[in-house]
Amino acid sequence: MRGFTVIAFLAVVGAGPIASQDALGDARQFQAKRFAAMTHRDIDGVAALLGEDLTYTHSGGDTETKAEFLETLRSGRIVYEQIEPADVAVRMYGQTAVVTGRSTMHVRTGGQPQTFQIRFVEVDVAIGGRWQMVAWQATRLPSP
Repeated sequence: MRGFTVIAFLAVVGAGPIASQDALGDARQFQAKRFAAMTHRDIDGVAALLGEDLTYTHSGGDTETKAEFLETLRSGRIVYEQIEPADVAVRMYGQTAVVTGRSTMHVRTGGQPQTFQIRFVEVDVAIGGRWQMVAWQATRLPSP
C-alpha cells in the first residue's frame, strides 16, 4: 500500500518539470514579445502580458505591483532601451513556466543611461490560453 501511495502522489504532483517543445517555444516567444513591448514603450502591450497579481522586483530591490510597474514605464522613470537575454532556461510545470537566465539591460533612469548585467527569475502562467507574467525577480551582477 505504501508503494501505491508514493506512485499515486507522483502521478498527481508530478515528478518534476514536464515540457513539450511547443510549450517551451511558447514561453520563449512570450518573453521576447514582452521585452519588445517594454523596449518600444508599448504600455498597453506590456499591460496585456502581465497578470493582475504581478510582483515585479527590480534589480535594486524595489518591488512593484502591476499598476505601479506600468506607471513606472508610463512616467519614463525607467526607460528600457534594450534587453539582451542570454542563457535562458525554461522549465514547465503544467501551465506554469519558470524562466531563468541572464540579461544585459540598457536602461535610462533619471535621464541617465545605464548598462548592467542581471540574473533573473520569471514566472509565467497560461490562463485561458494566454500567457501572463505573474512574477519577476532580478539581481544585479557585479561589474566585471
